[in-house]
Amino acid sequence: MNSRIVFAGGGTAGHVEPALAVAREWLRQHPGDECIFLGTSQGLETTLIPESGFTLSLIPKVAMPRKLNLDLVSFPFRFASSIRSARSVIAGAKAVVGFGGYVSASAYLAARMERVPIVIHDANAKIGWANRFGSLFTEYLATTHPVSQGKFSDALITGVPLKDDIQESFNSAQKDWAHARENAKASWGWSPDSKAIIVMGGSQGSVALNNVIAQCMSELTSRGVQILHSVGKLNTLPESKPGYVAVPYISDMSRAYLGADLIIARSGAVTVAEMGALGRYALFIPLPTGNGEQALNAKELIKDGRATLMDQENFTAPWLVANVDSLLAKSMATSVAGSDSDIHAASKIVALMEHAMAQKVATR
Repeated sequence: MNSRIVFAGGGTAGHVEPALAVAREWLRQHPGDECIFLGTSQGLETTLIPESGFTLSLIPKVAMPRKLNLDLVSFPFRFASSIRSARSVIAGAKAVVGFGGYVSASAYLAARMERVPIVIHDANAKIGWANRFGSLFTEYLATTHPVSQGKFSDALITGVPLKDDIQESFNSAQKDWAHARENAKASWGWSPDSKAIIVMGGSQGSVALNNVIAQCMSELTSRGVQILHSVGKLNTLPESKPGYVAVPYISDMSRAYLGADLIIARSGAVTVAEMGALGRYALFIPLPTGNGEQALNAKELIKDGRATLMDQENFTAPWLVANVDSLLAKSMATSVAGSDSDIHAASKIVALMEHAMAQKVATR
């Protein structure tokens, strides 16, 4: 009999993309099953999930109140409504797989009520509150990085599930990394004798990063540096000039990672994992808001000599102009090959899902 699996993870690409990667891997191994996603109307899942061909069921978004105000009074009622909506989707499912974000907390509690096995993966180096909450109801936990304390300290270390195009590019490139990088650079029209930089500020772009590049773009291109700049769909698109190309977003990220000599980006978990698989060297500027997870995500790449971390307040146009040659020199000193540390993450999580479902059957 075919199984129905419910995936919960929304808000940002960092939650949605790993969930999609695992869903695709599940269907490769269990082609007759059905994968359904839970989300809210305000996250990137509203576009990413349907574009990927999966069904998306929306539930009310309920943010945890952080101040003593009217939101705190109404929170229990809104949370209960969200849980009811989640239960209507989860009832009869064989497993709920959560990746964090606002939607996950309701999904975890609904799954507990429906006695559906719960599997949780957290891509970040610092576990989010929704996943910490969900860990109260399950022992089937997975993380990208080792965690020193709490329930996730016993979690399965899987890495970050990667998109198909990243996986496929890695498999192809490892036959001859130098040739793959040369071909990628040529496909962008970049001169093989010049250094290429990619700048991207996450799924929504970054005004702070965009402003720095705008201030020093002319100086960088005058040195022969070629820049591909992903400014974000909601930000104003600058005029492209010789040596500088601005786009709302980069649709072929695998080719961009392979062709770039330096990547300047936020250090979201997915970006760090993709850079690790295909990139050469990165300058990461963590998002200054949140719970500090972005400052920790790149720890292993920094340890391996493949990345530098810098606070946003210190990332300025004069600094970049003064240090770009040093960053590019560090890139040239690294291995031409990418890393396979995240390549099998999706299949590891699928194996954990199978184990959780088998244990549920065994205890009946």
